[in-house]
Amino acid sequence: MDRAELAAFLRRRREDLRPEDLGLPAGARRRAPGLRREEVAALAAMSTDYYTRLEQQRGPQPSEQMLAALARALRLTDDERDYLFRVAGRNAPSPQVTATHVAPGLQRVLDRLSDTPALVLSSLGEVLVQNRLAEALYGDTSRYTGPARSWIYRWFLHPDGRLIYPERDHDRHSRAQVANLRAAYGPLGPRSRAGELVRVLCRESAEFAELWERHEVAKRFVDHKVLVHPQLGEIEVDCQALFTEDQSQMLLVLTAPPRTEAFEKLQLLGVLGTEKFGDAQRDSLSAGQAGESGYR
Repeated sequence: MDRAELAAFLRRRREDLRPEDLGLPAGARRRAPGLRREEVAALAAMSTDYYTRLEQQRGPQPSEQMLAALARALRLTDDERDYLFRVAGRNAPSPQVTATHVAPGLQRVLDRLSDTPALVLSSLGEVLVQNRLAEALYGDTSRYTGPARSWIYRWFLHPDGRLIYPERDHDRHSRAQVANLRAAYGPLGPRSRAGELVRVLCRESAEFAELWERHEVAKRFVDHKVLVHPQLGEIEVDCQALFTEDQSQMLLVLTAPPRTEAFEKLQLLGVLGTEKFGDAQRDSLSAGQAGESGYR
């Protein structure tokens, strides 16, 4: 671990960022350029004291999880992220860490979306990051662990996860989930994380196994969908998707036409927040955390 270089690298990357780059208010009385230490710490979900010690060449060696959080908070490119790991005395990120590192371009767009639900998904249906309104709509997806991090896994093996859609649309969404996974499976192959997910689902879900045999392939199925919120009821939204060049990540933005009932409901999400998130979704979160075997 090169403490001096790690400290210098973190400090320089922090100073190169501006609050507006991350969708934060600039505020007043900033004595130095860039983000404050406490802002980086908050974005990385760590204590300000811990982050400060890293910049002061003190403290323990950061874990891989902590480094991944710092890379995301500082909006590092893939090369910068790998460099951060190496100067911290860690090996280059594992395939799983690499797969969950949010593309900086998508992150910058997401940072500017504060008035409508938006989230970044991996090709395996894992929510990598979501804004406040998406969390109010879908719940805190960061609480899922293991294979349950994949929306596709939860859809077929944790039925409570389907409550976000009306029952009349479940068959269509089941086909979409399988078609999306096959689109990821093609280029990644059977020995990839996509292949592991397919094997687990084929073994544990008869519905998935039957749909998998249809060989349908699609990165997206519908541009318009209906979501169900426990307090607001059904919300009709249009879906806009922005993919990275390698198609491994997608920014999904949910919108509704102005002056419509759906538009008003999306605005209310900001008022409701996550305080009254339904018990059924909370049960689904708990069930998701239990899914630790099979797929990694």
